[in-house]
Amino acid sequence: MKIVDLRLGMLRAPLRTPFKTALRTVNAVEDLVVMLHADDGRIGYGSAPATAVITGDTHGSMREAIARYIAPRVIGQDIADLRHLLGGIQGAIERNGNAKAAVEIAVHDLWAQHYDAPLYRLLGGGTPVIRTDLTISVDTIETMVADALTAIDRGFDALKIKLGKDIDVDIERVRAIHDAVGDRASLRLDANQGWSAKEAVRALHALENAGVRLDLVEQPVKAHDIDGLRYVTERVATPVMADESVFGPREALALIQRRAADIINIKLTKSGGLSNALRIADLAALHGVECMIGCMLESSIGVAAAAHLAVARADVITRVDLDAPSLCVDDPVDGGTRFDASTITLSDAPGLGIRRIHGLEAL
Repeated sequence: MKIVDLRLGMLRAPLRTPFKTALRTVNAVEDLVVMLHADDGRIGYGSAPATAVITGDTHGSMREAIARYIAPRVIGQDIADLRHLLGGIQGAIERNGNAKAAVEIAVHDLWAQHYDAPLYRLLGGGTPVIRTDLTISVDTIETMVADALTAIDRGFDALKIKLGKDIDVDIERVRAIHDAVGDRASLRLDANQGWSAKEAVRALHALENAGVRLDLVEQPVKAHDIDGLRYVTERVATPVMADESVFGPREALALIQRRAADIINIKLTKSGGLSNALRIADLAALHGVECMIGCMLESSIGVAAAAHLAVARADVITRVDLDAPSLCVDDPVDGGTRFDASTITLSDAPGLGIRRIHGLEAL
């Protein structure tokens, strides 16, 4: 099976409520969708959002990178030669991880279709059902408590609480949610680089001393501040997870060697696709470090690919943060992965199993 064409589209899906973090506010998922057409009529789908504030990628830069540099490395290639295809994508251009991720996902979808198997089976197999947490956006204390209780009513038993830059208010936010939720859900904090190392230690000690038991705290300090990340990790009981500090395998290995965090958050968009995500998982497994699989507020196309990876590498990916489809008003993608509140179920259809995408705007 050879790839004969690469086409792009734009997919927009409104959110139930605005998604707010210390870095940005988003009202809708907006993904660039890649469609790889094979000579037998089959199509491989991939997607990625623009995350300029995190990765520097915009929709414009992604389109340019794919059309000008990546597509020529893909069109005309045999889908069975996966190693060669992935090497071409990664070597086509520096950085531009979002664009690479979108094309890599489409390649893996088509590759698994070629072998008539769901992607997770070719990546290692596993039980095709996982559970995700749900993000509680940063807001007033009253709103965040209400959102947390609504999430529990929807069946979520793990909540990821977004925090801001006012550390004293953040402490009160977490304590109020903890008091309201009790033992009905585990709590994960995400400071999105909003604290200094000393502030993080003070906040976590205050919460720990108040009896607030946390599953983890994510990226409490600036991405480049590995010394600060290690400072926090060494001084608190709560497990510390690196997110923006780890984009690819090189950063993952350096962070593991310095013992700067307890957990690594893997995201396909951040790592530039499934190939590097798998390498990070392998490195973490080799060193006994747990991982979370996360997403970048993207459509269910990219999230489905991440779910397939999570199922296949459940030995090291112990936590799942793939809630973007649950944050949307509805899912415009038919077929493949089913997102039912906290439960994510993969189908046995070949590849990602996508049959149709509603509202896809051709570019």
